[in-house]
Amino acid sequence: MVFSKIFSKSKSKKNVEPTFEPCKAKMEAEGIAPSAIAAFESTFQSLVSGNTGLVPEDTISPAKDLIDYSAINIEPDQALLSKTVVCKLNGGLGTGMGLDKAKSLLKVKGDNTFLDLTAKQILKFRKESGYQVKFMLMNSFSTSKDTLDFFAENYPELANEDGLEMMQNKVPKLDADTLEPATCASNPSNEWCPPGHGDLYAALVGSGRLDALLKDGYQYMFVSNSDNLGATLDLKILTHFATTDAPFMMECCVRTENDKKGGHLAVRKSDKQLILRESAMCADEDEAAFQDISKHSYFNTNSLWIRLDKLKAIIDKYGGFIPLPMIKNKKTVDPKDDGSQAVVQLETAMGAAIEMFEGATSITVPRTRFAPVKKSDDLIILRSDAYEISDAFVPVLNPGCNGKAPTVSLDKKKYKQVGKLEACTLKGIPSLVKCTRLTVKGAINMSSGCHFVGDVSLVNNSDEAKTLPDGTYTNTEINLTGQPGLGPLLSSSISTTPIDGQKPGTSGLRKKTKVFMSENYLNNFVQAAYTAISDSGTDLSNGTLLIGGDGRYYNNEAIQAIIKMGVANGVKRFWIGKDGLLSTPAVSAIIRERGPVWQKAYGAFILTASHNPGGPEEDFGIKYNCENGGPAPDEMTDLIYEGTKTIRSYQISQEFPDIDLSTSGSTTIKSDDGFTQVTVEVIDTTADHVNLLKSIFDFDAIKALLDRDDFTMVYDSMHGVNGPYSKAVFVNELGQDPSTLINATPKDDFDGHHADPNLTYAKDLVKIMGLDRTGAKIPVEGKLPPSFGAAADGDGDRNMILGSQFFVTPSDSLAVIAAYADAIPFFKSQGGLKGVARSMPTSGAVDLVAKKLGFDLFETPTGWKYFGNLMDSKVLYGGKDYTPFICGEESFGTGSNHIREKDGIWAVLAWLNILASRNSDPTKPLVTVEDIVTEHWGIYGRNYYCRWDFEGVASKGANEMIDKMRKDSAANTGRTMGKYTIATADDFEYIDPVDGSVASKKGIRILMSDGSRVIFRLSGTAGSGATVRMYIEQYEPDTTKLNMKVSDALADLVKIALELCEIKNYCGTETPTVIT
Repeated sequence: MVFSKIFSKSKSKKNVEPTFEPCKAKMEAEGIAPSAIAAFESTFQSLVSGNTGLVPEDTISPAKDLIDYSAINIEPDQALLSKTVVCKLNGGLGTGMGLDKAKSLLKVKGDNTFLDLTAKQILKFRKESGYQVKFMLMNSFSTSKDTLDFFAENYPELANEDGLEMMQNKVPKLDADTLEPATCASNPSNEWCPPGHGDLYAALVGSGRLDALLKDGYQYMFVSNSDNLGATLDLKILTHFATTDAPFMMECCVRTENDKKGGHLAVRKSDKQLILRESAMCADEDEAAFQDISKHSYFNTNSLWIRLDKLKAIIDKYGGFIPLPMIKNKKTVDPKDDGSQAVVQLETAMGAAIEMFEGATSITVPRTRFAPVKKSDDLIILRSDAYEISDAFVPVLNPGCNGKAPTVSLDKKKYKQVGKLEACTLKGIPSLVKCTRLTVKGAINMSSGCHFVGDVSLVNNSDEAKTLPDGTYTNTEINLTGQPGLGPLLSSSISTTPIDGQKPGTSGLRKKTKVFMSENYLNNFVQAAYTAISDSGTDLSNGTLLIGGDGRYYNNEAIQAIIKMGVANGVKRFWIGKDGLLSTPAVSAIIRERGPVWQKAYGAFILTASHNPGGPEEDFGIKYNCENGGPAPDEMTDLIYEGTKTIRSYQISQEFPDIDLSTSGSTTIKSDDGFTQVTVEVIDTTADHVNLLKSIFDFDAIKALLDRDDFTMVYDSMHGVNGPYSKAVFVNELGQDPSTLINATPKDDFDGHHADPNLTYAKDLVKIMGLDRTGAKIPVEGKLPPSFGAAADGDGDRNMILGSQFFVTPSDSLAVIAAYADAIPFFKSQGGLKGVARSMPTSGAVDLVAKKLGFDLFETPTGWKYFGNLMDSKVLYGGKDYTPFICGEESFGTGSNHIREKDGIWAVLAWLNILASRNSDPTKPLVTVEDIVTEHWGIYGRNYYCRWDFEGVASKGANEMIDKMRKDSAANTGRTMGKYTIATADDFEYIDPVDGSVASKKGIRILMSDGSRVIFRLSGTAGSGATVRMYIEQYEPDTTKLNMKVSDALADLVKIALELCEIKNYCGTETPTVIT
């Protein structure tokens, strides 16, 4: 933090003096406490009044004769512990060190973070003293969640204590020109900033914590920074403070040459009051006196002792707050975008309150009580063997240091960010126990095998990091400039600019292939993804990154680019599907199943546009899946999108060689200096997924079914990625003739077809099965169609199920699988199915099964990630266990909790397992697909259902149509149209029962009083234009009406739907591209 040297009276560009009213209104709207508003108003008025903030040298005298810790000779009074609260200031993100989470979660010694050691200190102190000393944190809006999650997971005994957290307030950033609240449309949270640790006092008042502590008998508070592990509760200091009856006491240390530019303690001549003078409060002509450590000998450690009752009196005196000197910082509204709006951030420091307490005092403490980590220089010392952790969990100097810590000076340009330090110490921290001074200029890789003795200087004047060999270096200077470097692993930074429209949808980012092939388009998105993954807490260098795709045009070129960018961003191990191929369900299976543990994948890039056409003129796509195997959640995709809007460069190792994707095996590329290496393993495309499927289904029973003379099948992979999987399962595992499979060779354009498994696009299969594009039977000559047919889409996650001249709707398929779940070993062995879920547009057929069989039932928005949350309810969120679990979407997606994606071949095998269970006696007539479905209708009734797709319509008209229907919802509710009455018209909103997140505007619903439904939704999966989907459903319980033609059963509802949406007016057509 920096004090402004001189504050001239501020006016806006329009020469109008700024007022506080806009700030006050913004803060009140946010629900900020009046005490915090009053404190910020005081700071704001100081800014606009022209207060210089300077403390001239001739107005102060040096602080002298401070009591030294060693001179305190007093019997510690343990009874004071029952009246004392320990507060750690934990609002900082450590942005100055390149961090964007709570700084206190940074590992400082082994696996211990600041908070680990703090928690252990408190628990140890309580155990040894016998007193349950109260502990609390002042978190900021930026650190609260991470901190509370940390305590809940690691120290539940502290997490569950009343009053662990007190929230620091937040204040508006100010437009640098107008001094009105700044705005940031792309991320409104950027409009706020913490008000500095001087907010301690306003937070205590506004939260009610001060009054509560006083009511509970607490009299003393010890406050310190969370990054100062030396600042522990000291009973001797507490007793001394209580004995002096001082209202406020500051711990100080004696200044050294290293401290001369920092603030110092002084005495104001006019009233003999102790004050703090920071460097920016010093006039230029007083600079020499300011830095004279023999004159001004003490600096503030920011460890304070406060009498709570006297604090209350001071706050009451000033009307609910303490007026503190202003700290002014010049920033940009988006801290990650230097080109964003210039802003002023106003802060205050809690130590400055010393001048407000009459009778305030100070003591000098040993440097062991002041061990903050403000920069990488401090961090490397603390992480090294120069420090040990005592039995009280306090960092203490190694005796080998002879009482003095080494001085470390790292190149600020190379090591300012913690990530840079960690990249250069991947192989461990060098030994500093015998080092007096270490100076590092340039980027130099060091390891635990490097031992520094005395005064050591390391120099690297080249543009890339160089490696210091293991060994002992004594009082020497080493110049590594001419040594070998990273070679093929060297990262280059390529300048770029943001590209509009890179917001991922529910299934990733999809555009025309030529868009992805344009300059920097793929690179920008991938870099934003790598940054977001890292910022979310994933260590890219630890574990494995998985990459594969559905084989569409540009697949392998994109894989090579992602590998090279991954190397530059720190990835050390890759798994790549052979020939660049991996189905989407296989990716999820590999993430979840493939080992060993130390190589386990933390995520994957999947190159797919699913069922969309492929080829140079068609569609391409990319998505990221996380460590649970499921699609990235909204929080991650939002981070990626924000990154694409501010990106200025991307990292790539241009000399890293292209990997031969046609041959399985491992390739290791080492840096020229031998410091690091990257391994790329081309893995079998199908093995992990097939092995998982074999553990789920009864392959012997399925094989017996397939080998029956009266059973035949055909499986259409539509020239997508599913071909190798269908061969591995049906030919290699189940011993079927390859002729069972059609279109099983992946092609980069899906042979010019639309690889979407429905009645319109799976033309070859539909004809073979004796049907037309509406699902109606067609005349067949010669032998009957096969008993069973199935199709997969481009990336293998969707399925279509057919019987001989019989189409099974996806909604009926889901319901039948749920009803027959016990026929599948995976479910039966776990005590049976527990939960089912469907996307909102999917028919309610499975609802009837869930009700009858007692399953938990969920209706979610479209998007598999919503199902994933339900599956992970217990494991990740500690909630109810809904597994085993089956879920599905009307868009031909079905799956279970075996992975976190829909799984096309899983659905096919589920049907075959069900058929096998119904045909276990080969002497009896074959029970067919049609038999099973019609029996199901007889038990549960039939949900007549269809979906009309209007593909490639103008986005503007489609959005206007949806907006109109949204506005008409209230008017349509209660409306009678023909024989139907609209019970409810709304826009579907989903409140996740697992994490409480809310998903809004997920589809227009027209719910009729008889249970019939009309749904409208815009699809986010098209590469260009828009797709309007219209869903029509009518439930029929009458067993005499179960075999109607679907179009006849739904004719009246279709007319009503078209009248309600007016699609012809908005989109120019009411003739669908596809009817399912």
